[in-house]
Amino acid sequence: MKKILEKIIAILKSDQSYRLDNSYTFRQLFFIVWYRLFQILRGLFLKLRISSSGIIFCGRKIIVQHAYQVKAGKSLIIEDGVHISALSDTGIVLGNNVTLAKYAVLTCTGVIANKGVGIIIGDNSAVGAQSFLGGQGGISIGKDVIMGPQVKIFSENHIYDQDTNIIRKQGESRKGVVIGDNCWIGAGAIILDGVTISHGCVVAAGSIVTRSVPENSVVAGSPARVIKPRISRLEMIQKI
Repeated sequence: MKKILEKIIAILKSDQSYRLDNSYTFRQLFFIVWYRLFQILRGLFLKLRISSSGIIFCGRKIIVQHAYQVKAGKSLIIEDGVHISALSDTGIVLGNNVTLAKYAVLTCTGVIANKGVGIIIGDNSAVGAQSFLGGQGGISIGKDVIMGPQVKIFSENHIYDQDTNIIRKQGESRKGVVIGDNCWIGAGAIILDGVTISHGCVVAAGSIVTRSVPENSVVAGSPARVIKPRISRLEMIQKI
């Protein structure tokens, strides 16, 4: 059973090197398959509402608003309690093998008076459990990006410097957030509007990222600062 399941998952993920842990028992594998089959059945109903080129594994109690603005590639996993609101200029575009973990929130428009830009998530990337992605100013996440739980990404900021008007009526500024390929965003990290995290970066758990990060860097702290390169200078030179 393990070999058959490995082959099926390898096809879905387009990754022939995919392997399951050898310690799984037959009973454990059976219930994994049983649960995924129910997710596929629920996903068939969701495919009637969104544009998808592959299988959708759909958890329980998910909410998808403005589903006509959601586009997904192959093998999309939406776990229990996920809330998606795609109302925006460009909607939500999800690549192949994207996972939205339990109780994640993806929203593109905060207030109806000011329609948002949207969210793009690349192939093989995952949004952590209980994370929040606010795509009002636009969020672009690259390929092979992993996130811990409770990551928060904000792509707009409130204007507050006018003394003659209350803050909520001063409007918002929007620069957007970009995260490159092959990044790891640790649990509880907060990424603010205007930040670009270049490819190959690691953001430590609990960090607050307020400014852009150069490629292959490890950042930590509040506000986050580069604490070391992810790879050695020699490896960087060899890549060039």
